[in-house]
Amino acid sequence: MKLPKETKIHGRWYDDACGTAFALELVGERWSLLVMRELMLGPRRFSDLRASLPGISAKVLTERLAGLEASGVVLRETLPPPAAVQVYGLTEWGYRAEPIMQELGRWAAASPLHDPGLPLSSVSFMLSLRTMLDTARADGGSAAAGFGIGEDTFIARLANGEMPVRRESIDKVDFAFLARDAQVLVALFYGKVDPATLEAAGALEIRGDRAAAFAFVTLFALPSG
Repeated sequence: MKLPKETKIHGRWYDDACGTAFALELVGERWSLLVMRELMLGPRRFSDLRASLPGISAKVLTERLAGLEASGVVLRETLPPPAAVQVYGLTEWGYRAEPIMQELGRWAAASPLHDPGLPLSSVSFMLSLRTMLDTARADGGSAAAGFGIGEDTFIARLANGEMPVRRESIDKVDFAFLARDAQVLVALFYGKVDPATLEAAGALEIRGDRAAAFAFVTLFALPSG
């Protein structure tokens, strides 16, 4: 017996009942997952998304946001005054894709073809920390780590082997990493470049408890192939 279609989206590309096929129909178009990635730490303006994804055109970004909104992944809202600007954010269901993106990232990062030296956004780096955290080593430790990446600021709060990340001012943290861009922090956290070298080049500043900051860096590593 042929079951009725539940949505107009499912089956549009693959005519396949598999959930994986449906997932690709929802978010498999070029840029869709990266748009979702940029929204994982909270709503953003259209201009913010363009700045974080410099390779995407305004036309394509508009199309991807519309498609994700129609699929129930993204919602659009206007912030109350005095901001009164339109922002895009993930729905509750949209946020549930983070573990999937983390596993996909771990899987791909283990490839010998993976090039961690390519450009990435500040949000992408912060999400990578959540993905590459060694939870066994981090269990029992706690820290409020601040990150200033360009004009973006975040706090990663490590506790009980978990590390939520929020966009916040970094005034009250145990230590903070202030970097010119995310590539500097990739070199520090994953390339294990001597922080003194990065500081001497003017690319990095470490504030607060330096010993705790250095210990924090050791909790992260890319998976081996």
